Amino acid sequence: MSTPPPPPPAPGAPDPATLNDTMPFTRTIGATFSAYTAAEVRARLGWSESVCTAGGLLHGGAVMALADSTGAACAFMNLPDGAQGTTTIESKTNFLRGVRAGYVEATSRPLHVGRTVIVVETDVRDDKERLVARVLQTQLVLNG
Repeated sequence: MSTPPPPPPAPGAPDPATLNDTMPFTRTIGATFSAYTAAEVRARLGWSESVCTAGGLLHGGAVMALADSTGAACAFMNLPDGAQGTTTIESKTNFLRGVRAGYVEATSRPLHVGRTVIVVETDVRDDKERLVARVLQTQLVLNG
């Protein structure tokens, strides 16, 4: 099944396509970004046999990789002045349903933006808007 294209970015927002250049692994798994702002980062991953486990289910690691990527981008967009970047120090995923077709879309939003850590919550939904996974991620702020 073909994944429909993501919606266009909001006017004036950074180009989400640049994230595949910044994080080449996202290109490897086939993720496409559609939103890239401090308030929200969104990306899709289409179902494909290459990212499945037994029985044609989208692999949990692929879902987690998508969520980690959008969460990291969201944290990056919320860095305090003078910070160099972030790194994931904790990630917890609750899987709620399997996906056998279509696509999943991860939407990451900041829950806490501090000087030393940024906490991001990511919902991963299928193409019918059903919640597939919820991820809570803590990012350490890296200073020069």
